[in-house]
Amino acid sequence: MSSQPVRSLPTFYVAEPPAQYQVRPPMVIDCSALAGIVFQEPWKDEALQRISGRTLHAPSLLNYEITSVALKKMRRGETHAADGLEQAMGTDVELHDINLQEVCELALRYQLSAYDAAYLWLAAEIKAPLATFDEKLGAAAQTHLSTLL
Repeated sequence: MSSQPVRSLPTFYVAEPPAQYQVRPPMVIDCSALAGIVFQEPWKDEALQRISGRTLHAPSLLNYEITSVALKKMRRGETHAADGLEQAMGTDVELHDINLQEVCELALRYQLSAYDAAYLWLAAEIKAPLATFDEKLGAAAQTHLSTLL
């Protein structure tokens, strides 16, 4: 009787990276939230807590808006504004182009500025929460994002 070697089944391995390297859930951050952080506003801690563990996204207009905030602060003599702007430019935020027609429609529907509607459009587009301290934008986001399928 011939003896066949017994074949063992291959071992199945699953290797996972440490938790800090796993994908972090997306969040759209608007200028009010980022400004609170980088310009050391009283709402900084709340903003940091809310964005913690998230991959941040924003329309490309964020850079212009945060620069405008820094400029206003510089003109008022707030010496920390230049440092805040530098910190903002170093913040890891993925910037996106927007669909102008759809942004316009959202602005009309919710009585928002085109700037605010751009953040809302992006949050809906990537199906992510929107972080803002703007009451009107926050209300529009709650209404609009709750209708998404």
